[in-house]
Amino acid sequence: MGQIVDSILNISPVLAALLVFALVFAEDAFFLGFVVPGETAAILGGVLASHGRLPLWLVIVLVVTAAITGDTVGYEVGRFFGPRIMGLRLVARKGRQLAKAQDLLRRRGGVAVFAGRFTAFFRAVMPALAGMARMPYLRFLAFNAAGGLVWGTGCVLLGFLAGNSYQSIARRAGQGAAVLTVAVVLTGLLLWHLRRRRAAKTAPDAGN
Repeated sequence: MGQIVDSILNISPVLAALLVFALVFAEDAFFLGFVVPGETAAILGGVLASHGRLPLWLVIVLVVTAAITGDTVGYEVGRFFGPRIMGLRLVARKGRQLAKAQDLLRRRGGVAVFAGRFTAFFRAVMPALAGMARMPYLRFLAFNAAGGLVWGTGCVLLGFLAGNSYQSIARRAGQGAAVLTVAVVLTGLLLWHLRRRRAAKTAPDAGN
């Protein structure tokens, strides 16, 4: 764990800022979220800020801006190229999840855009589905901006707090205690994420 943190801290601040922005942006604009969730980049940006490599306010601005603009591009991609996108093998393999996302969007509208920001799969496809459904752009933008602001700020602050906690524990109790603490936190986050995904999968069925 110490080596991972050290490698992150050795990244050039300018390069780190560009990578954080690019990964969060591409997650929704180009469906990169199927491979690397943008929240990973946002959290790592917060870790860098906790070690003074980047200003915290700058990381938050970068992540929120990338989330909102990436969703906007995804919306336009869905609006103009929706049927082609849905025909891609990478997307078509997720047919069941796509159907649930479309059902959620149909029933909840803008609320689905906001809520979709907090689930990796929905975050990657919801903007394009909103574009395909011809949701009015200003309505989409309002919910998209709200979701991007809450999600982006939360992820960066999570990384910032985790980075500070790791540094403090490592200094006071040693690397072993720090690694154990991080492992416990990551396990808790994983269980919470799995519970949230399960709830997202069952929500459309419960509404029928």
